[in-house]
Amino acid sequence: MSRGSPIPETVTLHIPFRVVKRGGRKEMQMPDGAAQPRRKDSALVKALARAFRWKCMLESGEFTTIAELAEREVIASSYMTRVLQLTLLAPDIVEAILNGRQGPEVTLTRLLEPVPVEWSQQPSSLLTRRL
Repeated sequence: MSRGSPIPETVTLHIPFRVVKRGGRKEMQMPDGAAQPRRKDSALVKALARAFRWKCMLESGEFTTIAELAEREVIASSYMTRVLQLTLLAPDIVEAILNGRQGPEVTLTRLLEPVPVEWSQQPSSLLTRRL
C-alpha cells in the first residue's frame, strides 16, 4: 500500500478448517496437507500410564487379582480390565500416542475397544498422523 491509497475498513481472511468433536471436546481440523501441530491427548497418555503402572503392580505380586487392585483404586474392575488392554498395544503405537503423533480418530474410547493382541494385526490407522 502506498500512502496515497485508502486504508480498507474491513479485511477478510478465509481460513479453511472445520470443527470436529474428539473425545468429548471440540477441535479445529485443518484441510489435508496443512501442517498439524503436535498435540498430546492427555486422556490417552494418562490411561497408558495407569495401565502400565497397574500391570507392574499385578506382576510384582503386590496385588493378586484385578478385583483386589480395582477395589484399592476405587474403580470398577471391568474398567480396569479394559484399560489394562492398553499394555498390549504395539510399541510404535504407544510411542506415537506419547509423542502426539496418533491419528485424529484415535481416542481413549476407541482404544478401550478390543484390539488384536498380535502387533502386526493392530490397525495401522492408529498411526495415520506422522509429523
